[in-house]
Amino acid sequence: MKDQAVWIVGGSSGIGREVARQYAEKGTEVVVSARGEEKLAETVALKPDLIKSLPLDITDETSVRLATYKLYANGNGPRTVILNAGTYEPMSFDHFSGDKAMQVMNVNYFGVVRVIERILPYFIEDQVGKIVIVASVAGYQGLPLALAYGPSKAALINLSEALRVELTGSGVTVQLVNPGFVKTPLTAGNKFPMPFLMEVEAAAERMIRGIDSNAFEVTFPRRFAYILKFVRMLPYWISLPLIRKGTRG
Repeated sequence: MKDQAVWIVGGSSGIGREVARQYAEKGTEVVVSARGEEKLAETVALKPDLIKSLPLDITDETSVRLATYKLYANGNGPRTVILNAGTYEPMSFDHFSGDKAMQVMNVNYFGVVRVIERILPYFIEDQVGKIVIVASVAGYQGLPLALAYGPSKAALINLSEALRVELTGSGVTVQLVNPGFVKTPLTAGNKFPMPFLMEVEAAAERMIRGIDSNAFEVTFPRRFAYILKFVRMLPYWISLPLIRKGTRG
């Protein structure tokens, strides 16, 4: 393993599973991690000669430490890590919960931080490696029903930007993936409009193409991302009413 191999944290379903499948179809060795061993086995079954599983709970420090040690202690671990694990908990003002917000942050943000903390020393020592952080266009702008999810993704965007700057010249590349709405189990229960909804196959293809290009930000669908980026540049007295109007369904 090493060199062209890819480790996908959050590869048991949705876009993570499809990215694993498409990489394997190209002949790339893939390690997929998640908590659910049954779902991991389903991913492995897509291409068992090239996809291997490594169970991991990103909310548990010991689990993260043992998994990264198993992959990297022999100096032969994958040099591309895609941090895709995440959870979504719809939250509006009338169901605001600090406990739920902290649970979402613990998975979406601190889970990523735990893995980076463990892999970064290996990458820096070898002066090679790619860390791909999967956030969301929801991190660009505060959105209704995303009072927990949005802030966790905004934190990942900020983290990615800072790491990209600090690691310049180290041999370690940081990339940021900001998907819009993708048809996955995570979005299946949404009861609100999902503009520019993408099929998971197309989203995974776009994601891989962006990762292979080494561009800092990979975002799709671009029209939706550019709309949100534009709205973000507007004064709040314009942008917030626009968001309210545009998200009513």
